[in-house]
Amino acid sequence: MVTKELSAAPSLGTLYPKALLGGLRPGSSGGRLPDTEFVRTGVTVDPAHLAAYNRVCGFRFGDELPATYPHILAFGLQMALMTEPDFPFPLLGMVHVANRITQHRPVRLDERFTVRVRAENLRPHEKGQQFDVLSELVADTEDSPVWTDVSTYLRRGGGEGGKGSGERLAPPSPSAVWRVPGDIGRRYAEVSGDRNPIHLHPLTAKAFGFPAAIAHGMWTKAHSLAAFEGRLPDAFTVDVKFKLPVLLPGKVAFTSWATGDGWAFELWGVKKPKPHLAGSIAAL
Repeated sequence: MVTKELSAAPSLGTLYPKALLGGLRPGSSGGRLPDTEFVRTGVTVDPAHLAAYNRVCGFRFGDELPATYPHILAFGLQMALMTEPDFPFPLLGMVHVANRITQHRPVRLDERFTVRVRAENLRPHEKGQQFDVLSELVADTEDSPVWTDVSTYLRRGGGEGGKGSGERLAPPSPSAVWRVPGDIGRRYAEVSGDRNPIHLHPLTAKAFGFPAAIAHGMWTKAHSLAAFEGRLPDAFTVDVKFKLPVLLPGKVAFTSWATGDGWAFELWGVKKPKPHLAGSIAAL
């Protein structure tokens, strides 16, 4: 595997034009993923940035990172990886369909880390091809990751069709109804760096086929996880599948229930009872 070590966070202002230009190139059959790992050492957390993230996502303020926050630390490396010339798919048009985060222990604000990102597990999907982007956070005082993130992406086209698993979810009895403001895409973009135009404004979202701007999937996951604060174990996995996008502004119904080793939770539309997210939290 080729290791590309970065001395600073990638410039997202440079990477987004690369992503736009990559979207203009001919579609790829996706023969193979690059055997490349992006690495950045000496990563620290800015307390002011963490506070802003917590405010946008609904977490309390404290000295431990929410389990979804290190995704922000890895995001620039993920973008750098997926905008490389040898990456088989253009970044624009890919769909983030699932995300699984494992926190092996509480991660503290005052720690220093090495962040590693690579792509793996290219496989067929009924609607095209999918693959995983694996991100790891390794504390300077340890050898093994304290946090891992697996983001699964779908590249539509060239699939074998099929009817899928037949999974159907029943509308829940909500434990909470959340109002999702129209500017949450811009607010989350400020703290995450994810300025995909589908999240920022109705006009830019319509250019990509959406009737309105949509909320970031990782915001819906973070906001859902915040509902469990004070009940989470030190080590756990939170796994979600992203269903239909949340159109902005909107109302969503949140529901959760206990399972044998944790909780399950869902996010649904209020006006139209369609699922946006299905997830689970399991203690390690």
